[in-house]
Amino acid sequence: MTTIAQNLKAIQNSLPKQQNVSIVVVTKTRSPKEVEEAISAGARFLGENRVQEAEEKFSQISNLNLVEKRLIGRLQTNKINKAIKLFDVIDSVGTPRLARKISEAAQRKNIKQRVLLQVNSGGETTKAGFDPKDKKTIIDCFKNEGLIIEGLMTMGPNTQQQKKIDQAFIITKNLFDEINKDLKTKMTTLSMGMSGDFKIAIKRGSTAVRIGTAIFGPRG
Repeated sequence: MTTIAQNLKAIQNSLPKQQNVSIVVVTKTRSPKEVEEAISAGARFLGENRVQEAEEKFSQISNLNLVEKRLIGRLQTNKINKAIKLFDVIDSVGTPRLARKISEAAQRKNIKQRVLLQVNSGGETTKAGFDPKDKKTIIDCFKNEGLIIEGLMTMGPNTQQQKKIDQAFIITKNLFDEINKDLKTKMTTLSMGMSGDFKIAIKRGSTAVRIGTAIFGPRG
């Protein structure tokens, strides 16, 4: 068993059995060979940060058909058409304008694009996403007919203070529950937590964690 397979297995085994949590394996800067290894070891969800990198890499991965491909990085409007072609889900929709533009592009192709709405629960100026206090703006995104909004995504604040990280996840979970009260078709995905804080996120109700370093090791 390779190190990648061992690491993935260890994380899978650490997840609470009573809670259905998906591991989105973050493959940014990782080679096609490393990604193939992760898929062979049981990865079923891949997260890429950049459209261009994914476009170059995906064609070189032989077992790509076994996974769901998710865009987890910031999406520029001029790359929307490529993103729709490459990815099953766009996890990083953080503005009403981007939601509208993706919806329009999807409608031109006669499809509905699966997305998550990104929430900036830590209030960091360096991060994209909706203000969690602006519930109305978030709910308005559900009016875009070209989208299937499956849930919310947030990134924990860049701090060692676990209390602050925990608070950001609590805010996002509460927002998720509040919005679901207003929806006929409920959201099902709450994507919170990465290699350094996914255990905190799972305690706060995360259904999907994004993990790269803990599987592949530090980036070179």
